Amino acid sequence: MTRPLRVAIVGAGPAGIYAADLLTKAERDFDVSIDLFERLPAPFGLVRYGVAPDHPRIKGIVNALIKVLDRGDIRLFANVEYGVDLLREELQGHYDAVIFSTGCFIDARLDIPGIELEGSYGAAEFVNWYDAHPDVPQTWPLDAERVAVIGNGNVALDVARILAKPADDMLSTEIPDHVYQGLKNSRITDVHVFGRRGPAQAKFTPLELRELGHVRDVDIIVYPEDFEFDDASMTAIHSNNQTKQVTKTLTDFTLREPTGASRRLHLHFLHAPVAVLGEERVEGLRTERQELDGSGGVTGTGEFVDWEIDAVYQAVGYFGTALPQLPFDDRKGVIPNHEGRVADTLSQSDASEAPVLPGVYATGWIKRGPVGLIGHTKGDALETITHLIEDHLAGRLPAPEAPDEDAIVDLLSAKSVDFVDWEGYHLLEAAERALGEPHGRERIKIATREAMLAEARRAVHPAGSAIGSAAD
Repeated sequence: MTRPLRVAIVGAGPAGIYAADLLTKAERDFDVSIDLFERLPAPFGLVRYGVAPDHPRIKGIVNALIKVLDRGDIRLFANVEYGVDLLREELQGHYDAVIFSTGCFIDARLDIPGIELEGSYGAAEFVNWYDAHPDVPQTWPLDAERVAVIGNGNVALDVARILAKPADDMLSTEIPDHVYQGLKNSRITDVHVFGRRGPAQAKFTPLELRELGHVRDVDIIVYPEDFEFDDASMTAIHSNNQTKQVTKTLTDFTLREPTGASRRLHLHFLHAPVAVLGEERVEGLRTERQELDGSGGVTGTGEFVDWEIDAVYQAVGYFGTALPQLPFDDRKGVIPNHEGRVADTLSQSDASEAPVLPGVYATGWIKRGPVGLIGHTKGDALETITHLIEDHLAGRLPAPEAPDEDAIVDLLSAKSVDFVDWEGYHLLEAAERALGEPHGRERIKIATREAMLAEARRAVHPAGSAIGSAAD
């Protein structure tokens, strides 16, 4: 009897789970056996650790991903770190193909003077804190009164909203107590969001922007002089419904009068940050006034403005992380690939002409960079899976030495890797729901790796730690 095609997927965020799902559903005349590896104790990637907690409908994506894994035809090995617990040659010794879907989860760097000063942070670091990522400290400095958020996308909007929003309004979400207490004790009075281009070029989604206007006890302040529209802007407004809605909402904000709210959220356009000011810590931000160039781009005017700012958050995008034993494009922050087939750039400097690494693939943001929404991720996965199946049918995949499903379990056990399976995740999920139930909340997120593993271990050790201590 022909054995099933064995596939390992490294990274259990949406990209990895979509790839697994598509492979199980693809038209084929052979069986597949898929194992999903995740370095954190819980799957779902940026949906769990990159979406603001006050956006539960976006987190509803998790429910769809759970349904995929609940089918039981995809195995989960969480708390297993590629490059530490398993190397590429070990994976290829057990699988016909390996797909990397590790995403982008660190901040892209804003290269301006002073960005390294104390009080300057990456947005991803802050998002990890308020989303209770198990590998980050549980404290966050919120002693600044005037804060700048640099960027004009949804991450910048999330960061600004969480900084400005009353902490008590977050108590209905899944945030643990340390996040609530940190936000409650914040000294912030003003949050300034700076975008280099004009209102019509902002990358906000309409719904997120409209929600900003409904945050309690926060005045939204915009500046009419920032509302410049060139020919390209007007074309975008008339041809793109999202741009039309965003500019309408922003224009509506100009008609609002301050209410005397305890906090203010300022939206600035056509201001390009050029330097963070200060000697040892952030004391200000210098921007250069921009003007639209007629094609949707901007040019500097030579007019500079210094803003009194106590902290800076860079929200200019995410960036990929290099993985051991794999090529990496340091400029783009991706694994170089040909439509998902990983390129062997060690043999040729030009990735577009380099041969591929047999049986090694990429999908998601680590494949294409941190752009696009969930729909793009599904398209990415389909392209990669299509090529994988083509390579299998053409006999281009290297045969593994130990393809038996039990062999990888034996290897992890021999290495004393304390992995979490799908049953263990459900125990963790149940513990989080139990923490939230007395407070009328859907769940309260467990915040440390040790506590997460303690709950997941109940699958093996039912007498594990008490739920009541799980959020420590």
